[in-house]
Amino acid sequence: MNSKVRAQLSLMMFLEFFIWGGWFVTLGSFLGNNLNASGAQSAMAFSTQSWGAIIAPFIIGLIADRFFNAERILGVLHIIGAILMYQMSLATDFSVFYPYVLGYMIAYMPTLALVNSVSFNQMKDPAKEFPFIRVFGTAGWIIAGWIISFGFKWDAIENIEKGALSNTFLMVAIASAILGVFSFTLPKTPPSVDKDEKVSLSDILGLDALKLLKDKNFLIFFISSVLICVPLAFYYQYISLFLTEYKVENSTTWATLGQISEVLFMLLLPFFFKKYGFKKTILFGMFAWVIRYLLFAFGDAGELFFMLVVGIALHGICYDFFFVSGQIYTDSKAGSKVKSAAQGMITLATYGVGMLVGFWIAGKIADNYLLSNGNHDWQTIWLYPSGFALGVLLLFVILFKNEKIAYKS
Repeated sequence: MNSKVRAQLSLMMFLEFFIWGGWFVTLGSFLGNNLNASGAQSAMAFSTQSWGAIIAPFIIGLIADRFFNAERILGVLHIIGAILMYQMSLATDFSVFYPYVLGYMIAYMPTLALVNSVSFNQMKDPAKEFPFIRVFGTAGWIIAGWIISFGFKWDAIENIEKGALSNTFLMVAIASAILGVFSFTLPKTPPSVDKDEKVSLSDILGLDALKLLKDKNFLIFFISSVLICVPLAFYYQYISLFLTEYKVENSTTWATLGQISEVLFMLLLPFFFKKYGFKKTILFGMFAWVIRYLLFAFGDAGELFFMLVVGIALHGICYDFFFVSGQIYTDSKAGSKVKSAAQGMITLATYGVGMLVGFWIAGKIADNYLLSNGNHDWQTIWLYPSGFALGVLLLFVILFKNEKIAYKS
């Protein structure tokens, strides 16, 4: 890969995740403060990510893989996204906001696969080259948070109360328009499937990989992956509102500690995988979920603020040690014929079904613990995902039998 292409792909990845991190982190605070949304309504808004994940395979399988270059579809979807983001910035009522965020996520979620397709198509050795491209995506997410906190101070408590978070959508609309136009200059990535070739529903959804569920260990892992998305949904949906109600300044920047820790623990993952094996590594990840929510429950914005910081920083262990380890495990079990189908099935089950259920549960629980002053009883709320994660951990400990998984760092 020459330096020009590397620079193009790096900028593409930076903008892709700058866009996501530029509004999704603060969405909870925006909904609660700008739109006075209930927990159920917040769940609906966050669940659009899941609906987008469920619909994405159809867009990729029926259109991107068969008729048009991936970079062109990427451009069109981001231009559509820019228009929808602008409309979201103008919304002052949830009933107006929801159709736009739903449409946006249906357009955005397929782009996560498209940027990977464009990248892989230019690489001779993706295993070695892709991480150095993908890391720019993490940087984009982090810098978006820093711009919100340090650049414009939109997440300052007094500015949140004035409705400043609506500006995040305008910022992202501009970035999305830039990426939309820039996408048409990316290296050509033609369709991977002949348009006359028949593609079944099972091909699109990765259902050919269902046979892997006959393996008891994989079945337990699969069920655990879906269930662990319930506590994950609590974090995505309420971390911003939680910090805002605790009057934490620069809350978006504090939240980016999670992405910074992702990079660190991604580097440590090979060590844990080789030394402790798959089962213990994934148990480290699930145990981190339990600890992080206990830290959130008993920490505060005063002397115990360090507990909130540690809880956020544990995101790297929570995510990398469970989901990335799970991707490696799935790859090792699937075999060459259903490798892509297996990853697609896991993604659909977790970010689609699992997160959808998780957002709904989180919304219901948050509504049950809404206080008379308009804030929430966070100490009680965070005990629910902690207990749920502990239950998934015990399920995995009892039913999953140790097996050696080869890992190439």
